[in-house]
Amino acid sequence: MSEKHTDNKNQSMVAPRIHVERTLALIKPDLLHKAEEIEDIILRCGFQIVQKRKIHLSPEKCSDFYSEQYGKMFFPSLTAYMSSGPIISLVLARHDAINFWRQVMGPSNSLQAKESHPESIRALYGTDDLRNAVHGSYCITSAEREIRFMFPEAPIEPMPTGQGALDYLDLFVNPTLLSGCINLCKQKPSDPYIWLADWLLKHNTNRPEVDNETI
Repeated sequence: MSEKHTDNKNQSMVAPRIHVERTLALIKPDLLHKAEEIEDIILRCGFQIVQKRKIHLSPEKCSDFYSEQYGKMFFPSLTAYMSSGPIISLVLARHDAINFWRQVMGPSNSLQAKESHPESIRALYGTDDLRNAVHGSYCITSAEREIRFMFPEAPIEPMPTGQGALDYLDLFVNPTLLSGCINLCKQKPSDPYIWLADWLLKHNTNRPEVDNETI
């Protein structure tokens, strides 16, 4: 076997690099009664809920959070709405989390989402361009700022990549998945995909505790 051929073979055996991102998600005040349903959708889409917090923002804090929107005509309505009751703040993690979460949310105008992305969260739960169910970070910079705003005491650590990501899967994901597959074989349900998804949601050992706060 030639040295060149050996090098190619070794390169093909290298595990692909996995880039994991974090993004912020908010479940808005009028959708708290649907928070569990929305979180189930999030988990079914392959996200890990890294942190979770129930919080009631003051109008001043809402203004600070949405400072990038300051000066726009909808800004007063936005801050009044988002401070009208508690919200659920989530830190989500997965590969390409920021872009993928924006796809799962759908267009910001819920009426448009119902036409163009009928299976998106905003199409299913939103009513207009203000009461559109959920919020998501726009880019990496805004994700870092928003996560730090909602979770000021939590360290922003880099997510694992490459071998570190594989080790993370081996430690935190694969054991639960293996147990689910074993139970799937025992139960033999008519729809194995839905059964396994429901089982994983019920037996997720990584669901975070919720803090209830007002700031």
